[in-house]
Amino acid sequence: MENSKISPDENKWRFDDVPVPETSASVEISELSKQGYSLLKDNRILEAAEKFRKILTIEDNNNYALVGLGDCERKQGHFNEAINFYTKCLSYHEGNNYALFGLADCYKALNQYHKAIAIWEQYLGHDDRNITVLTRVADAYRKIRDFKQSKNLYQKVLEMEEDNAYALIGLGHLHYDFKEYKDALHFWTRMMELNPDNVDIRVLTSIGNCHRKLKTFDKGLIYFQKALDMDPKNFYALFGMADCYRGMNQQFRSVEYWNKILELDPNNKVILTRAGDAYRNTGDYKTAIIYYNRAMDIDFDIYAALGLALICKGEGKYDEAAERLSKLVRDDPKNYRLYIDLADCYIKLKNKPKAIETLKDFQKQGIKSQAVNDMLDRLESNRPLF
Repeated sequence: MENSKISPDENKWRFDDVPVPETSASVEISELSKQGYSLLKDNRILEAAEKFRKILTIEDNNNYALVGLGDCERKQGHFNEAINFYTKCLSYHEGNNYALFGLADCYKALNQYHKAIAIWEQYLGHDDRNITVLTRVADAYRKIRDFKQSKNLYQKVLEMEEDNAYALIGLGHLHYDFKEYKDALHFWTRMMELNPDNVDIRVLTSIGNCHRKLKTFDKGLIYFQKALDMDPKNFYALFGMADCYRGMNQQFRSVEYWNKILELDPNNKVILTRAGDAYRNTGDYKTAIIYYNRAMDIDFDIYAALGLALICKGEGKYDEAAERLSKLVRDDPKNYRLYIDLADCYIKLKNKPKAIETLKDFQKQGIKSQAVNDMLDRLESNRPLF
């Protein structure tokens, strides 16, 4: 019996060795962390932040709390503040995946793509088959216009997961950005084929835009119309319809869609100018002037000003047209189209030397324009312009 007694020292050792306070703290931290992330998931950001800050009063470098506070700031668009929390977490918990993800996303949001790439590649050094990270790095390379690296990473994702939506969409955007519209069309069409009954409207407008760029306007109309069937007020679909009809020289149809956009956004200067161009090309100068002036009332617009000058020219007011165009040349000296229209005014005024001088003024800037070269060559060789 005497041997069964615990000596005072042994008793002390047993209770000191059992981390009762730490266990209690760990339980509290775990509970606060769960509450914080649950609140964050419900977008109750300020309440979530309170939970994470409470954790830091228990353990001042707790990784869950630092990442949680970083996520709170990031969700509010406070990216620099979020970076501070993620960076602090990584200084104590090197390689924390959640901190790395958050930090990279912040740099991406700040358009600091090189920094984002460096962070994501740090993660890929440990796990180079994480599809989420691979697509994000590919997206970042696309943003900095590194075609080769971006394409390689998207293709790597497709090798791992055939028809991955993010990779297909990314490859569509990548090829579109580099004006490889046929290749972009291939990837976006594949996206549509994978889910024909519930296709994303953005896929439809992207396919339409490829056809618009390829000048297969009649095919583009099909996809823009499908998009409008889903959302009659979709800006990109309305713009696509208008621009396709413009490309098909059906100005009376393009006006219909420019005006639909203006019903939704009456002060859109670009669309006002496009509508003015459409009316001018149908010969309705009176209405065109109204639209051009509406655009100019918002702010000076060189294309609206050009449209007004071309109306003067169309009405045979060549002196006024030349005066307007001369002012525009001074404002935009590298715009070859202005010189061509100005030279044409001088020809109409039977002032051929002035027309030649105008075209040579453009060439003196060292800018190449085949249209200017051809017009000057015809004038100097006394060949007909058209």
